[in-house]
Amino acid sequence: MTKRIIIVGGGYVGVQLAKALDGKAEVTLIEPRSHFVHAPAMIRSVVDPQVLDQGLIPYDDLLKNGQVMRARAKSINAAGVTLEDGTEVLGDYIVVATGSDNAMPFKPATDSIKAFRADSARINAMLEAAQSVAIVGAGAVGTELAGEIAHFMPDKKVTLISSEPSLFPTMPSKLGTALQGKLNDAGVTTIFGARAENLESLTEPYAGELQLSNGDRIAADLIFPAIGSRAVSSILETLPGITKGAANRVKTDPWLRPSDLPNVFAAGDVAEAGDAMTIVAVSRQTPWLEKMLTSLIDGKKVEDVAKYKPWDKAPFLVPLGPQKGNSYLVLFTAGDKITRLMKGKDLFVTKYRKMLNRT
Repeated sequence: MTKRIIIVGGGYVGVQLAKALDGKAEVTLIEPRSHFVHAPAMIRSVVDPQVLDQGLIPYDDLLKNGQVMRARAKSINAAGVTLEDGTEVLGDYIVVATGSDNAMPFKPATDSIKAFRADSARINAMLEAAQSVAIVGAGAVGTELAGEIAHFMPDKKVTLISSEPSLFPTMPSKLGTALQGKLNDAGVTTIFGARAENLESLTEPYAGELQLSNGDRIAADLIFPAIGSRAVSSILETLPGITKGAANRVKTDPWLRPSDLPNVFAAGDVAEAGDAMTIVAVSRQTPWLEKMLTSLIDGKKVEDVAKYKPWDKAPFLVPLGPQKGNSYLVLFTAGDKITRLMKGKDLFVTKYRKMLNRT
């Protein structure tokens, strides 16, 4: 009998896993949005709106055998998934890959892609009109945004603010030092070890004045909050045996199971499995899940499959616009040329359009 696999969430793990298993099982991908939202392209689209259409990719052509259900999952049990309208989707194995939230315009605030396009256009217009920009949070999103603005809009006064002591302090110091030098050379002011104490919004840009923990006040025509992602894990919270970790993620066992239910798995940003919340970091999970689920389809038990092993330290690519940047590639730290060729020039847009059969 053909096994039924339900994947909740059409992000990076969900899309790749659904496509890999299409034909091996009866695959149902449950996703409330009409389009895949390619996050790196959303950062560049803030300064270059033409990129937006390339990074919003319809799900229509993803699966040849299975189905993509445009719906929001409400709850999960061992038998399957219940949708918000009460429909029950039955499955033998369920993978929850609901991803994470971030501020607009880096990720949509709602399920409506039409509303997201309007929000993106509004924020781009605000940026065009602004002379001074402050970015609060110097993770990958904040740092890349600073680099994009400096490249495409060099007349803007950009300030990047971080409560950390340096850029990417958990990575080899050479990476953060090189990126900070390039930002400073491009005219970006960097402030470290200072927390914004009066952020008016965590979800979208606004104009105002920041009060920093070091006593400084910074007025800006546009303030971008970019203080990190939080996992979208509410659908898992009612399952038996769930334990929350940092950033709203759920902890998993060595086979990526977050609860006492043996046939429910969690992956990507929602799972605290030892990987960072980046596209590259969670990409290791997808081939493991494909192999593990294929084994289950073939009649093996979960415990027969080798345990999942997260990255010791995943590769980390940080473009500063299409030309510059630095990357940590495990064995060495790469500079402008490799970062440009690997990510900066195209932002993996071609790869994901091809994955969703939209070349």
